[in-house]
Amino acid sequence: MKLIQTAVAAALATLAFSASAMTPIQDAELSAVTGQDGVSIAANLNVKIDSFVYTDTDAVDTTTGLGGGSVSFNGIKVNGLIAASIDILSKASFLQAAGAAGVTNPGTFYNPATGGDVVQIAIPADVQVAAGKFLNVSVDAIKMGNNAASYGSMAMNQIDLRGTQVWIWAH
Repeated sequence: MKLIQTAVAAALATLAFSASAMTPIQDAELSAVTGQDGVSIAANLNVKIDSFVYTDTDAVDTTTGLGGGSVSFNGIKVNGLIAASIDILSKASFLQAAGAAGVTNPGTFYNPATGGDVVQIAIPADVQVAAGKFLNVSVDAIKMGNNAASYGSMAMNQIDLRGTQVWIWAH
């Protein structure tokens, strides 16, 4: 039994020595480390909202009968596929991308003199999405006030977000 305890102690000591052999990396060495650029994200959305209600708080005009009341959109659903990438852009790359996207003066919201790198979240224009899998929004029923009857439904189909870009930076 003493031999087994000694062997276990030796194995644990060996693990401890190998773990202590790791040394911290200095900033200068870390700056030379490279990896793959960017992160990709894909999401299959399936969002359900019970209702969206708009209420007019104006008093009812007794002459015209207008004012007051509400309209509700019930059974709202959003579904479809979104594929996005996340990249870090330098100042110059960001200014070039913003200009290419039609931002006429990015300096009004991003100061190139003091601004740093920018995070870009983009839905690539060339991403392949299967037929029928773009975003769809539907509303099952549209109702006025407390009326149980519906005026119908609504749908927005095949919403294509490809080419969309979002930029994030600290300030």
